[in-house]
Amino acid sequence: MTFAYRSDCRHFGGDVPCAPHKAHQVHCSSCQWYEPTSGRILIIKLGAVGDVIRSTPILHPLRRDFPQAVLHWLTHTPEVIPDIVDRVHPWRLEDILYLQATEFDLLINLDKDREACALASMVRARQKKGYLLRDGMPAPADVAAEGKFLTGLFDDVAKANNKSYPQELFEICGYTFAGEKYILSNFADLGLQWQIPQPRPLVGLNTGCGSRWKSRLWPEEYWAQLARELRAKGLGVILLGGPQEHEKNMRLAEATGATYLGHFPLRQFINLVDQTDVVVTAVTMALHIAIGLGKRVVLFNNTFNRHEFELYGLGETLEPEFSCSCFYAAECPNNCMQYLYPARVLASCLRQVLASGGMAGV
Repeated sequence: MTFAYRSDCRHFGGDVPCAPHKAHQVHCSSCQWYEPTSGRILIIKLGAVGDVIRSTPILHPLRRDFPQAVLHWLTHTPEVIPDIVDRVHPWRLEDILYLQATEFDLLINLDKDREACALASMVRARQKKGYLLRDGMPAPADVAAEGKFLTGLFDDVAKANNKSYPQELFEICGYTFAGEKYILSNFADLGLQWQIPQPRPLVGLNTGCGSRWKSRLWPEEYWAQLARELRAKGLGVILLGGPQEHEKNMRLAEATGATYLGHFPLRQFINLVDQTDVVVTAVTMALHIAIGLGKRVVLFNNTFNRHEFELYGLGETLEPEFSCSCFYAAECPNNCMQYLYPARVLASCLRQVLASGGMAGV
């Protein structure tokens, strides 16, 4: 007995029954859900989570120009890859083997990490963009990737850069950035019911900064002062963070009356951020989650190039009132974040609450 099948269909998996067959028991020869594809594109962007999220705008032109292509994405955080991508590959042996054995029409590697560059060099593709491995070291695949590559090598070049990350990303891929937004689910399908005993509008205070660049850390007493003054203005305040911020957020909640619900797995955390109206944060994963969800943002920046961050007109960037040399420094010798004062942050929060359509007269 012979059955015909269509391996070029978007629903075809090869090793398991497809969704239309499971739902309707149809075979390929008579399937009304047949969706022919043409071509394969592989994106490699492994991490970090925020960087993966802020790379999703590139999917807009790729899907527009290659509507029938099968989009693949290799990453450390498959949770945040949008549904527009057909095949999401976690960084694991079986997926790496699969990618090495598959030929692509276009490969885009946006990571300069050696393992990403090594794999990008090994995978067969008719055209490669981004970064590869050359003489055992990361290198731009072509002239379009040279500019971004150099900003990672020389601080003076990085400081002089006035392009946002999406602009650089689009240039690497041969496009011109035109304000294309992040693509991020709010995971409402999880059906989570948050109990947040705070008035509205709700301001999320993301009190951490990760472990790589502790120079970004804002003083705990400043967070406490900001939380109290926001609440005194009649605004709700919720504390956000991960395991590293747990003890601090417990103390802040007790001292200020702000709500702290704990720390959560990534999809739940994204849904929690979606409950807020304004998010106050350093350059962290939460920043890109907030942007992806279309939230108003008050962004703290001291150690990065301020032009790097595309807020899509939905926020403002605050920097310390101190000229500091801690450019991409893990630790700041001057603790310059102490010169970003709570009164200034409060004023910024109130502007963003008003801009969000929140209460009048705050």
